Amino acid sequence: MGKAGNTGLSRIIRAAGFSRKGFVSVFKNEAAFRQELALTLLLIPLAFWLTQDAVERALMVGFWLLVLLTEMFNSAIEAVVDRISDEYHPLAGVAKDVGSAAVVYAMLVAAAVWGILLFT
Repeated sequence: MGKAGNTGLSRIIRAAGFSRKGFVSVFKNEAAFRQELALTLLLIPLAFWLTQDAVERALMVGFWLLVLLTEMFNSAIEAVVDRISDEYHPLAGVAKDVGSAAVVYAMLVAAAVWGILLFT
């Protein structure tokens, strides 16, 4: 349950601040996120240039943005695992590997959507 008095607009403003801190953190600390964000700056205009249909654009942009979202979740998982212990543990390795695999999978899905829309 939330804190008393933390409702309505004040809760939304606080939540926006936490979201901003999260975005700044992933941007500062994750080179992969910065690389994917740079690629985003190329792919979004490219999606608009290559397509005439709004649904196709939405699919291309949306599936690519899911890559960024997945990278953020992966970074969060890594931060929690690193916070728990500095010692190696097989389950920590599994958590990090699965997070990384999720990012690659998101990229493959985005690439498949782009390929299907552009080449069929």
